[in-house]
Amino acid sequence: MREPGLPTLDQLRVFVAVIDCGSFSRAARELHRTQSVISYTIANLEAQLNVELFDRSKRKPTLTEAGKALLADARTVGMKVDAMRARAKTLAQGLEAEVSLVVDVMFPNCRLVRALEAFQREFPTIALRLRIEALGAVMHLVSERVCQIGITGPMLDFSDTFQHQQLGHIKMIPVASPDHPLGKMTGVIPTEVARDHIQLVLTDRSQLTSGQNFGVIALRDWRLGDLGAKHMLLLNGLGWGSMPEEMIKADLQSGRLVHLQLAHMISGQYSLHMINRVDEAPGVAGRWLMQYFVDHPPEEA
Repeated sequence: MREPGLPTLDQLRVFVAVIDCGSFSRAARELHRTQSVISYTIANLEAQLNVELFDRSKRKPTLTEAGKALLADARTVGMKVDAMRARAKTLAQGLEAEVSLVVDVMFPNCRLVRALEAFQREFPTIALRLRIEALGAVMHLVSERVCQIGITGPMLDFSDTFQHQQLGHIKMIPVASPDHPLGKMTGVIPTEVARDHIQLVLTDRSQLTSGQNFGVIALRDWRLGDLGAKHMLLLNGLGWGSMPEEMIKADLQSGRLVHLQLAHMISGQYSLHMINRVDEAPGVAGRWLMQYFVDHPPEEA
């Protein structure tokens, strides 16, 4: 048996059109061709692939088993080519092919979702790479050119390497489970009392904040690289710690967590900054995304 030949893109599009339209005649009208041309194109495709795609014994176009298997491939090829053409169009218009973004884990999820949805509506053909990191890891990824744009927290000095602008702040609240010893206390909790209980602390995956402690007062602490893990441990009464207000609002309302009235901190503000390297300014789409974040600060989410 001879090896299959190389089908053309037009043959594959005609193949898909026949199935989508339900008949050779409708496909001919859809593609503005004669039915004989459609039939001839399908016959040539079958000859190229060395398989029968349609069962000729049926009145309506019915795929053979081989036809069913190859239809998905034909659709994929068509979609890939369409995507390539659309991306080429955006590149010709001066748009970048990709935007990479790294966001601090404290950034409100609903606010991030709205920004990503808006970006996809505005630039549907541009790839967007997203990373979620904590503390110095955001700055590290931008510094190393892994990501073009970063939304980072308040804990680092900004060198001349970066352009930065403020993005507002989020409210941080110290909490614990109502079953936790601190959660059972009323009134203001002295710092020396809170210090005796395990504090859950978000840690940095980078080395930029190595050796630095932000708001850590407890004699014992558990260092966590994931905010979701910290939330889970808090709900289960395995420590106390500060969380973004938006993330725990429902927990406070339902009583799953309680707001701790700590003597040293009733609540705090976690300021946010948007950064990019001075020597690598984002393109048109990247600048649009940055402006969106500026125009919609977290406290308005």
